[in-house]
Formats: sequence, C-alpha cells, structure tokens
Amino acid sequence: MILSKVLAVADKEMRQARRDPITLAMLIGMPALFLLLYGYALNFDVRHVPIGVIDLDKGAHSRELIASFVNSTFFDQVADLPAGADVEAFFQRREAKAVLVIPPDFGRDLDAGRQAQAQLLVDGSDAQTASTILSYATALVGGKNVSLVEERIGRAIAPIDFRPRVWYNPELRSTNFLVPGLVGFILMLTAVLSTAISIVREKERGTLEQLRVTPLGPGQLVAGKTLPYLVISLIAATAILAAARFLFGIEIAGSYFDLFVVTLVYLIGALGFGILVSSLVDTQAMAFQVGTLLSMLPAIFLSGFIFPIHAMPEPLQAITYAFPTRYFLVIVRGVILKGASLWVYWQPFTFLVLYSSLVFAFAWIRLTRQEA
Repeated sequence: MILSKVLAVADKEMRQARRDPITLAMLIGMPALFLLLYGYALNFDVRHVPIGVIDLDKGAHSRELIASFVNSTFFDQVADLPAGADVEAFFQRREAKAVLVIPPDFGRDLDAGRQAQAQLLVDGSDAQTASTILSYATALVGGKNVSLVEERIGRAIAPIDFRPRVWYNPELRSTNFLVPGLVGFILMLTAVLSTAISIVREKERGTLEQLRVTPLGPGQLVAGKTLPYLVISLIAATAILAAARFLFGIEIAGSYFDLFVVTLVYLIGALGFGILVSSLVDTQAMAFQVGTLLSMLPAIFLSGFIFPIHAMPEPLQAITYAFPTRYFLVIVRGVILKGASLWVYWQPFTFLVLYSSLVFAFAWIRLTRQEA
C-alpha cells in the first residue's frame, strides 16, 4: 500500500517532467554542457608556451639551448627579438609568456670551461603558469648542464640514478583529475535544482495543497518526488562517465558496483537537499538562485574539485568538512583513477551515508511542520 502511493507520486512526477522541457534540459542538457565546457576548457596542462628569444651569441651552443626548449614541446618560439628589444611591451601585447636572453659571450664561456649565463624573463601575471614555466625551464637547463659535463669528462658525474615513475596518471594530464570531479559537481547542481524547482512549481500552481489532503505521509511524498529524479540522475551519471571514456579517454579502473553505490548515496543526499531548499522558498526563480548558490559554489570552491584543500587557510579547510562533495570526490577519484575499493574510503563513505540520512530527516520534519 505504501509502495503503491510512492509509485503513484513518482509516476505523476515523471509524466510532469516529460512534459516540461525546462526540467528535461536541466537534467540532460546541463550535464552535457558542463562536461564539454569544463572538460575541454578547464585544463591545467601547460604546453606550447609562446616564447621569444634574444640570441646575441648566434653560436652553436646558443642554438642548441634554444632547440632544447623548442623540441621539448613545452615551448614554441614565436619571435626572434633583436638586441635592446622592448620586452615589457612584448609582454603587454601578450605575444609571449617568456623571453630567453642569451648574451654574446655565451658560447665563448662554455668553450673556455667557464660558467656561461643565460636569462629567462617570465610574465608573472598568471602565477600558476609562470611557476610551471620556471619548472620546465629549470629542468631543461639542468639536462643541458649534464650533457655538457658528460662531453667534457666522458662520463656522468651524478652518483644517483634517479628514475621517477608516476602512478595512475603517467602523462600528468589534468583532465584525468578534473573530469571525475565534474561528476560530483554536475550531479549536485542538477539534483538539487531539479527537486527544488519541481516542488516549488507545485506550490505556485496550488497542486501541492491537493497532495497534502491526500492520504500521503511526508515520507511518501518525499520518496515519490525524489524517485524519478534519482533514476534520471543515475542515467545522467552513466552518460557522463561514458562521455569521459570516449571523449577524454578516462577508463574506470575500479569496481562499477562501488561507483554505483557511492553515486546513489550521494544523489540521495543531493535530492533531499533540494527538497529542503524548496521548503524555504516560494517561487521557481528563487529556488533556482538559492539552489545554485548552496550547491554550485561549495562544489566548485570547497570540495577540492579545482582548488586543493590543503592550500586553503585553516579556517576555510575546517568549513569544507561540512560539504558532501569533498568526500564524494575523494572516493570517485580513488575508484576511477586508482582502482581502489570503496571500503578503503570507509570514512568519507560513512559521512555521505550520515549526510543523506540527516538531510532526508530534516526534509521530513520541514514537510510535517508545513502540513501542521
């Protein structure tokens, strides 16, 4: 009897969702749009940095140094500047991110066994890109130094055979880190907005009062309202992961079942939170604004999706513990990239279960009070 009532409400909600193009666009179109937008546009990889060169030596050694920069694929030479060039104006026109300056006695000093000097001028307006450029340049010059020493003494002088190996993401592609994070961000946003707008729409049309006079309890109403959007959100999550596989080459290394379980728990909490939002507002426009503010901003800035939590101030780090996306991203990245079991992350998973339970409890209390 109870199940039949829940399914009746769910069937009504599914019919209404099919007839509402805005809801369908939000549940299906928005995840696809965000995936394409963030997946392709948001990229922390630094490749093909435009660089200018002021080569005052024009010798073999200077050409080799320039070639080491260009052949690394990290840098692209876009200009050969003359002596006395206005580097500041060059940076202001955004023609390059760095300028390599080689003095006229560069090759002569190297041939004489003296220490030669070279300078790299970097546009520091983008601090993260500038830091990466400096790291690349330091590594390239370090490799050039080793090759010069080997040429002179016939052997390598470094006694340590250092061979780094990167696990889980050998190519260090930022897409492999960002796209799994998109799953948590997109699902939180769409799930909260879909349920919030759905219930507020009932308020605006006056049909919510009709539901309250039916023999439906608050729990049955909550379950019936969230069940269709839970199914649609799971389908959207599957589509996102499939797109990540075929568009970005990201394979799921772990268990599909573990991924399904944690996504299900996360979505239940997000849908319940959408119901709470709907109990606080009376118009769809306000539901959209409040839902976006309370779901999207924490999912972007306080979850570790883009900005590392350990780099935040300590008070802000403490605040991140209150948001479920933080824990969901830890689990999803571990399952997808590392192939870890869900039980390795039992602590964040326990938090997600508690969060979903508490959210639905508060939603039930709110609906009960409104009926009273």
